[in-house]
Amino acid sequence: MAFVEAIVQRSPTCSKNMVDQTYGALPSSEATFTLEVSVDHDDCESYPNADSSERYNLSVSAGQAALNAETVWGALRGLETFSQLVYQDDFGGFFINKSEIEDFPRFLFRGILLDTSRHYLPVQSILKTLDAMAYSKFNVFHWHIVDDPSFPYQSTAFPELSNKGAFHPMTHIYTQLDVSRVTSHARLRGIRVLPEFDSPGHTKSWGKGQSDLLTRCYRGATPSGTFGPVNPALPSTYRFMSRLFKEVSSLFPDSYIHLGGDEVDFSCWKSNPDIQAFMKKMGFGGDFTKLESFYMENIVNITSALNKTSIVWQDVFDYHEQHSSLSVVEVWREGCYLCEVRRVTKAGLRVILASPWYLDQPGPTHDWARYYTVRPLHFKGQNRTSVLWSFEVY
Repeated sequence: MAFVEAIVQRSPTCSKNMVDQTYGALPSSEATFTLEVSVDHDDCESYPNADSSERYNLSVSAGQAALNAETVWGALRGLETFSQLVYQDDFGGFFINKSEIEDFPRFLFRGILLDTSRHYLPVQSILKTLDAMAYSKFNVFHWHIVDDPSFPYQSTAFPELSNKGAFHPMTHIYTQLDVSRVTSHARLRGIRVLPEFDSPGHTKSWGKGQSDLLTRCYRGATPSGTFGPVNPALPSTYRFMSRLFKEVSSLFPDSYIHLGGDEVDFSCWKSNPDIQAFMKKMGFGGDFTKLESFYMENIVNITSALNKTSIVWQDVFDYHEQHSSLSVVEVWREGCYLCEVRRVTKAGLRVILASPWYLDQPGPTHDWARYYTVRPLHFKGQNRTSVLWSFEVY
């Protein structure tokens, strides 16, 4: 692992000379071993994206090895493989066996989610997680950065969000410099950073720093003093979201953004007379799933205008009668999750499967082996190639 670590830290560009210097010799008493790396497409200055090729060929013979990849991202995967083939004997000599490897990912999206709202993680811990992801060839860091408990993202447009919504406004926040450190560290390991700003639910921390964003709950005809999801009836809501997502989109280079949309409690919306009047005006009747769909449609349009492709939790798909505005759906609920995967792919959408891989729920016996028995493509349908793949860590 130290071999790959050395190259990604020392070489932000496709320098073949740098590669040779790092991997040029496997110390032994007599021989020098050389690894020659070739990359077909020079895209070193860019960030990995959803379509990046990670394919590589690695050939190891006596005294030398050759690694060829279509892109620098594939070269990183091949260097990781090479480093894991090297072993050391009891006398300190390094060896590698003759090998012929042609490798490419079965799933283009191989992610790990970290929730830094419920459990704030120092930046250094996030960077270590990215290192570990690179060792296992994960390529997406799904950053569930804010939620009900806290809002650690420090916005320049809306500084009160973290000033009042973070666990601590100085020690438990992520500055924009912190975000840049994470995205840069991830890039050098061929990892995309996918930010998630979940709404309209899971937003209690948002309301502490942004007045009139959340819905005021009522007990009868009197405000109860509590607040519910984001208020979807106010034009000011969408002005706020437009400014926030414009800032987020400029800071996170990936072309995808996760908009959440799960577990929306309708009880507060139902209690609010202004929401009731809006429902009547829009012709939604008493169906609050239509109200959530209306809100999510607006948020998807906002991010689309910023050239971002949205990802949503499966709740949004389940509530939407029309799926034309959706692109990627993340399936997370228990039960027959492959049934949901089949429904989503049948609608012509792409899927990230998370349901069977919640690592905080290993079962009463901590049977970790069950995570390896999941078959994401084991469902009937014509669109199985639409399935992506994601681990979820809470």
